[in-house]
Amino acid sequence: MTRLYLVRHGETDANRDGLALGRANVLLNERGVWQAGRLRERLEDEPFAAVYSSPLSRTRKTAEMIAADREIDVTTDEALVEMDVGELDGLTFAEVRERHPNLLQRWVSADGPEERLPGGERLLDVSARATEFLNGIRELHPAELVCAVTHNFVILTILADVLGIGIGSFRQLRHSLAAVSELEADGSRWRIVRMNDTTHLDDHR
Repeated sequence: MTRLYLVRHGETDANRDGLALGRANVLLNERGVWQAGRLRERLEDEPFAAVYSSPLSRTRKTAEMIAADREIDVTTDEALVEMDVGELDGLTFAEVRERHPNLLQRWVSADGPEERLPGGERLLDVSARATEFLNGIRELHPAELVCAVTHNFVILTILADVLGIGIGSFRQLRHSLAAVSELEADGSRWRIVRMNDTTHLDDHR
């Protein structure tokens, strides 16, 4: 069966500072590079048939470190790019509340997945392209192991869908920076083998 490792990129300054982060093309910070190095060590013996990445720099760097010394190139896939948060990119939550009153209340409501962020996209849009990616991986890589380095909202919508809790319940889930989740396809269905594994980061900096 097809197996997929979902990997979230390492830390950036925006993550560290608690800023909204979408399509802004920020780099890994020092800790993020260290985390990517630990991912490389953790995954070095995994026989990946392919390594996919979002086009953003923080994911590309993480993916390139995972793929180093392998006879495969990192494949960029737009479906894995982070949610477009539009005007919210780079703002603190206090600034979001000030500039867009009531937006966060609508975002956490039952209709939140249909709420288009100012100048950005809907969570439903993220879920649709993530599902398309999953379907494509199953068809392109039958009985192979694949790694996909991507972002928080992409991973959470995938996990919520596989768990059958609905993407509106994604806030019940957590996926840490540089964490790994493992999925496997059983026919047309996916199931979760491991979720939010951070054991490779136990030597904290």
